[in-house]
Amino acid sequence: MYEPFAFNLLPEHLKHVFITWVVMALLLVLAFLARRNLSLVPKGWQNVLESYVEGMVNFMNGILGGADSRPYLPLIGTLFLFILFCNWIGLVPGFIAPTSNWNTTIAPAIVVFFYYHYVGIRKHGVLKYFKRFGGPVWWLSPLIFLLESIGHLARVLSLSIRLFGNIFGEESLFIVLFTLVPLLIPVPVMFLSIFFGFIQALVFTLLSIVYIALAVEEEE
Repeated sequence: MYEPFAFNLLPEHLKHVFITWVVMALLLVLAFLARRNLSLVPKGWQNVLESYVEGMVNFMNGILGGADSRPYLPLIGTLFLFILFCNWIGLVPGFIAPTSNWNTTIAPAIVVFFYYHYVGIRKHGVLKYFKRFGGPVWWLSPLIFLLESIGHLARVLSLSIRLFGNIFGEESLFIVLFTLVPLLIPVPVMFLSIFFGFIQALVFTLLSIVYIALAVEEEE
């Protein structure tokens, strides 16, 4: 597949980093366009992003059980767009999906890991938050704490490997089909890749919200 000359000069392990910066630049441009000439009656990109923000808030409120989701919107809303653009940009001739590289997917997973612990500690306090890791039976607390800690670390692997595996598989399938049958079959596969790229971004975001909800929920 054709690659831009400057992109082709990059070492293989840096190509996904370059495309990641391209995605971030696109998101910054999108934010700039939405903020330019703000008006009470939204139009253009302002209307699109305001609809997105409202939809994301409603989506998060449903998962958080009616709790105020606006404090978590900057991270979750940006995370969804970042992953979505990273998934879709691989469909552009000459580019690869940064999320087809595990180094890219593990970064937002680590951010989510530290973030939901942060909001949990901010909500409950350090002692009360980590006390929940020990379970209700005091003499089993060390074992339960260890198991809970392993489970939380496994969330990082689950988030990152799920996203990486699906996007890497889709991109590999698309390249193989494009090589074997360059005219007909890749077209429906491209539409499927657009759909699955959206689903994978949604799943990553959904799980991130669930982890936040579990961290801030009150014990009965």
